[in-house]
Amino acid sequence: MSQHHDPGTADAPEGPASKSGFRPTAVAAVELGVIGQSVGVAVPGASESVQVTGISLDSRAVEPGDLYVALPGAARHGADFTRTAIESGAVAVVTDDAGGKLLALGSDIAVPVLVVAEPRGVVGRLSRLIYRSQDADLPGPSMFGVTGTNGKTTTTYFINAMLQAMGKKTGLIGTIEILAGGDPIPSLLTTPESTDVHALLALMRERGLDAASMEVSSHAVSFRRVDGVVFDVVGFTNLTQDHLDLHGTMEEYFQTKAELFTADRARAAVVTVDDEWGRRLAAQTELPVTTLATLPPGSGPVAESPATEPAAADWTVTHTSPRGLGTEFTLRGRDGTELRVHTGLPGAFNVSNAALALAMVLAGGADPAEVQAALDAKDPFTVAVPGRMQLVSARPAAVVDFAHNTDALARALEALRSPEPASRVIVVFGATGQRDQGKRPAMGATAARLADVVIVSDDDPHDEDAAAIRAEVLVGATDAKEAEQLDCRIMEVFPRDAAIREAVNLAAPEDTILIAGRGHEVWQEVKGVNLALDDRVELRNALTARGFTVLQDDGIES
Repeated sequence: MSQHHDPGTADAPEGPASKSGFRPTAVAAVELGVIGQSVGVAVPGASESVQVTGISLDSRAVEPGDLYVALPGAARHGADFTRTAIESGAVAVVTDDAGGKLLALGSDIAVPVLVVAEPRGVVGRLSRLIYRSQDADLPGPSMFGVTGTNGKTTTTYFINAMLQAMGKKTGLIGTIEILAGGDPIPSLLTTPESTDVHALLALMRERGLDAASMEVSSHAVSFRRVDGVVFDVVGFTNLTQDHLDLHGTMEEYFQTKAELFTADRARAAVVTVDDEWGRRLAAQTELPVTTLATLPPGSGPVAESPATEPAAADWTVTHTSPRGLGTEFTLRGRDGTELRVHTGLPGAFNVSNAALALAMVLAGGADPAEVQAALDAKDPFTVAVPGRMQLVSARPAAVVDFAHNTDALARALEALRSPEPASRVIVVFGATGQRDQGKRPAMGATAARLADVVIVSDDDPHDEDAAAIRAEVLVGATDAKEAEQLDCRIMEVFPRDAAIREAVNLAAPEDTILIAGRGHEVWQEVKGVNLALDDRVELRNALTARGFTVLQDDGIES
C-alpha cells in the first residue's frame, strides 16, 4: 500500500492516482469564507479570502488550489496525510473532530482547517459548489442516471448511442469507461467519488456536451458518491439478489435504490415495472414517473400477488420477433404512439434495456418522430458493449458476459439456448469472494438447470479461499442435478484460463459457450494480487488454437 494512501477512499481498488483526467481546465475560484458558510463553520477573517479551485479526498491526487477533505478510514485517518496534501498544493483542509485533534497534536499546519461533524456528508455539496457543476446560470449536459441490479451498463450505453444517433454530443460515466467527449478514461468504480463526478460534469459542460448517462449503483448511493448531483431523468431496470453483503436484506437494498428517486436527486423517473420491486418504486416515488412494461404479465422473476397486480404501463413492449441474434419489437405508448425498434444484442433482457433507454430519452423531452428517424437511420441499440453479451465467435457461438448473480446468469443462459438440433450450452463461471455468499449455491443450481455442461471455476476470490468458494457453487449445482434429475455434466476446473480452454475443447461448432461473471475485467484479484486475466482474450486464444474462426474486434483487448 502506498504510504500516501488515503483511507477515506478505502472502498476503492488500489491503483495509481490520476491527477486531472476528470477535471475541467479552468475553474473560477471560490473563497474559503463561502465554503465555510455552506457547511456552517466560521472561517477566521484572514483566511476567508483563500482561493479554492478544486477538491480531493485523496492526498495523492491533490492539485494546487485544492481543498483536501481528510476522512476517517479503517486503519488510518486522512488527517495523517495532510502534510502530503499541502506539499501538493492544498490550500485548506476539511475534517472531523478526530482529524482536527490529530492535526492539533502534530506539527503546525500552515493552512486553515475547517472541522465539521460529518465531512463525508458535505463532500458532494462542496464539490458541486467548487466546480459549479450544475450551476443554474451555466448550461450543462442533461443527466440520465440508471440504477437496478442488472442492465445498468448496457442501458447507459444504449442511451449514449441513442442520443448520438440524434446528433447530440454525449458523455458516459460507468463501470467500463468514462467518456467526456474525448478519449475514454478507464473506470475503477461503477460510480467515481463525488469529487470526481462533479469535476466530470464541469468538464462536460466546458466541452459543450449536450447530455450524459451514468450508472448509479447502490454502493454509489450508500457511499454518497452521487451527493449533490441532480439527474434530469433516472431509470430503474430491475432488482434481484445481489450486494446483500453490503445491504443485509433485499428490503434495505431496495430502499437504497429508492433514494435516487427523490426530488433532491432527480426531476423525473422511468421505472420498469416487470417485477414487484419496480411496481413498488413506481408507486412510492414522489417524482413524475413514466412506467415501462417489457415482459408479458406474470412472466417476471417475482410472482404476482393481489397487492402487486401490474396496471397498464405508460410504455409497453409488444410484437417481439427475432432478427439475427437480436430482436425487433414495438414500443407502444399509452396514447397509441408506436416506435419500431431493433437491438442486435441477444436476449429478452436486452429488449428491456433498449426499451428503458428509449423511454428515458423520451422522458427527457425527445420528439418521438425524431427518435424514430434516428432508430431507422443508425440502429443505435446494436452498439457493442464491452463484456456484455459480447460475441467472440459465431461457430461455436462464444460469448463473454458480466452475469455475476443468479438472475443475470439465468437470463444469459436462456438467451443463448440455440434452436439448432443437438446444440449444447457450455458455461464457465464462478462466484466472487467477500461478497454475498447466499447466491453461490443458487448460481450453481441455475447453471445446472439451464446448461448442458457446467464448468465451475474462479471469479475474483479476493482474500477468500478459492477452493471453498468453488465448493459452495458446486454444492448448489450437484444438489439440483440429483434432486431434479437434470441431464447435465458438472466439472470443476481451475485456474480460470484452463476452464475456458476446457470449454472450448469440449465444444462442437453447433454449441454455445458462455464465459460468465467477469465481462470486461482484465485483472483477477487473488489474495491481494492482481493477475492479468481477460476472459475475451483467453476465449479468443482457445478458439484460435482449436481452429475455430473468431470475430474481428480491434477493441477486445482494450
